[in-house]
Amino acid sequence: QVQLVESGGGLVQAGGSLRLSCAASGSSLSINVMGWYRQDPGKQRELVAAIAPAGNTAVATSVKGRFTISRDNTKNTVYLQMNSLKPEDTAVYYCNAGGRTFAAGRYWGQGTQVTVSS
Repeated sequence: QVQLVESGGGLVQAGGSLRLSCAASGSSLSINVMGWYRQDPGKQRELVAAIAPAGNTAVATSVKGRFTISRDNTKNTVYLQMNSLKPEDTAVYYCNAGGRTFAAGRYWGQGTQVTVSS
């Protein structure tokens, strides 16, 4: 089993930055790919970015060039640096882990709200 705890969400003005963190605990062998998804009310949850243990990444087109995903394997922690935030980035952001590919794994965090005001 893997538990995921997110932090770093909040309210920011358009053009600002936020950094999300997600710490995984439990079986290190089960963590595999870690990533961030987001969901607006009434919309499907969508991939924002994901990163494999070796460091290769998948990043959504809508955030490419603005968001950067990274991970520290020694801490089982994944980060999402979000720059040049836009109001359309407003959503609940969920940490995800456990996948062997860039498809969503079985473990989810509780979610953290990111609100970007115009």
